[in-house]
Amino acid sequence: MAIDFERVKQEIVSAGKDVGAKAKEVSSVAKIKLDIRAKEDFLEKQYAALGRAYYSAHKDEDVPEETVFAIIREAEEELERLKDELLTLQGAVICPSCGLKQTDDSSYCKNCGASLRG
Repeated sequence: MAIDFERVKQEIVSAGKDVGAKAKEVSSVAKIKLDIRAKEDFLEKQYAALGRAYYSAHKDEDVPEETVFAIIREAEEELERLKDELLTLQGAVICPSCGLKQTDDSSYCKNCGASLRG
């Protein structure tokens, strides 16, 4: 039984081309998927920025979204409470001039500039 090396060579070359084409196709699909994800992330950031701007512009108005605004206000208040609690745990001092609480390593108030070292 004789082996037709020329035929084997052609089949290997053909298979190699097929694999190369498939790899290029897979690579192209992966790149497009990454581009789509990047664009979706970009749009989500834009929506978030728009939402923040809208909320800031209308948070004190009587709007149909009042329920959502109330939830956001509550979350903001809780966040401020947690920040205040953290500052207290870190040994924060209260500005005698404006009442801002800040870390005790500050010499001057970050809000009004008053001396924190009496």
